[in-house]
Amino acid sequence: MTPAKRAFIFDMDGTIVDNMAFHTQSWVTFFKRRGRGIDADEFFRTTAGRQGKEIIRSHMGEDLGDDEVALLNHEKEAVYRELYAPHLKAVAGFEDLVAEARSRGIALAVGTAAPPANVAFTLDGLDLRRHFETVVGATDVARGKPHPDVFLEAARRCGASPGNCIVFEDAPLGVEAARRAGMRVVAITTTLPAEAFAGFDNVIAIVSDFSDLPVDALFA
Repeated sequence: MTPAKRAFIFDMDGTIVDNMAFHTQSWVTFFKRRGRGIDADEFFRTTAGRQGKEIIRSHMGEDLGDDEVALLNHEKEAVYRELYAPHLKAVAGFEDLVAEARSRGIALAVGTAAPPANVAFTLDGLDLRRHFETVVGATDVARGKPHPDVFLEAARRCGASPGNCIVFEDAPLGVEAARRAGMRVVAITTTLPAEAFAGFDNVIAIVSDFSDLPVDALFA
């Protein structure tokens, strides 16, 4: 009998790269230009993992047209890329982990709320796209996290059942999305402390980076 396909699905922002502080700062700048202040910590807690268009509509009006939302989102993401570009690098241990996973026949995917320009900025900027069978982003699914759409689509493309997928996430909304998808999670504390993930029964490990993760043991 052929072994069931296994997959690792990686969130991108805050997981593959430690960049969420720069995303938050870009939102602060975006709203400041419009004379509005936001609480950075609360904003992250309630929005990390959601698509930019969802965030803009929830804070600026559900009646905004698609073209206007797209223009606003483009502005915000351009600010983010300018802020983060000098700091772009993968989280420690990432390339070693994916190399070991590939050697063991584990499919690799990205499931992110990021728009295509940010996916290219990160994955191509670091030459990481070559590792992945598929990349599922904001334009590939209707709903952002905590809905499970992005992870379910990544699993489908990998040919793996949800129960054979492990998601790597840095945000509670992403962990909840994985839970709704029927997937286990390795939570990474690049952005939030371990206590932020204490209430999730699908979290199987909490780590500070990707160093020394036992690949086979994660599926045990």
